[in-house]
Formats: sequence, C-alpha cells, structure tokens
Amino acid sequence: MSMSSKEMAKTAYQSLSEKKADDIKIIDISGISVLADYFIIADGSNQHQIEAMCDAVEEDLFKAGVPIKQKEGNRNSSWILMDYGDIIVHVFSKEDRLFYDLERIWGDGKFIDISEL
Repeated sequence: MSMSSKEMAKTAYQSLSEKKADDIKIIDISGISVLADYFIIADGSNQHQIEAMCDAVEEDLFKAGVPIKQKEGNRNSSWILMDYGDIIVHVFSKEDRLFYDLERIWGDGKFIDISEL
C-alpha cells in the first residue's frame, strides 16, 4: 500500500509536532510546481531538536513504507531538506528560516491547515 501525498504530509506534520517543532506550515504547491505536492516547513530552537525532528519524520514515514529519496544537510546543518517525492520537508534553525523565507518565495502556493489533510 502506498500513501497519498496528503497522508505523507499529515504523517510528517504529526512527527514534527510530536517533537515540538515551531510554526509548522504546510504549503500545497501542486498547482504551481512539478517538484512536489506539498512543502512542510518547520523550525527548531536548537541543533538537538532539529536533529530529533528530522529523525522522527524519517522514522515515521519509513514505518509507513515511504523511504526518503534524498536528504540535503547533515546533523550539523541549520537547514535540512528531506525529499520524499510527493512531499518535501524543510527543517530550519529559526535564523535560517527567516533568512531563506520559503513562505514568501512559495507564496503562490496554498497554505493549508492540518485539518484539511
């Protein structure tokens, strides 16, 4: 059984939420890009939390049968990108999230609430 992109986004959101991620945003980019259906963006307050957030997403999606396609960044990075094909998860430090401002760049996408998934 394969998960839909909505189910993948919901799982990633819940994983991040359980690790107390800050300001989790879901952007539906399916209508404006072929990169993915959803971007999930969150930030953590320190390196250990960022690491735990990424580990939780990877573990929960792997358990659901969704292996990661590509991961950019490492345990010392302040921005980690996890590509699952239909969803892309961005985990930032607070400073880098403000600097790169993906919400503005992808502002043509539809910001959705977790209840919509």
